[in-house]
Amino acid sequence: MLIEFNNKEFYTTKDLALSIIGGKWKIPIIYHLLQKEVLRLSEFERLLPDINQRMLIRQLRELERDQVIERVVYQELPPKVEYKLTDIGKRLDNVVYAICDWGDEFLEDLSK
Repeated sequence: MLIEFNNKEFYTTKDLALSIIGGKWKIPIIYHLLQKEVLRLSEFERLLPDINQRMLIRQLRELERDQVIERVVYQELPPKVEYKLTDIGKRLDNVVYAICDWGDEFLEDLSK
């Protein structure tokens, strides 16, 4: 079965899922939105100091395109932009927390 999503083709739902949440920064972005319901760009920059602004914006746009997060722009000066998880994004909680737990266990194994 061939799956088409965002002008790309995937052979399995696993490939589709990994293309949406894969990469170095998407899981940390989702994790922080699970911790705090709404975040602004400056808050992400504080929480993720190793990511440059260009990459952060790119990852946020991809997550928005994939319907994982929602970008809300308030028409004021200066413009205020907030990011929050969509219902689809909120359903990633078990996945994200499982990855975090696995990381903790992996670190323990390494220290033995």
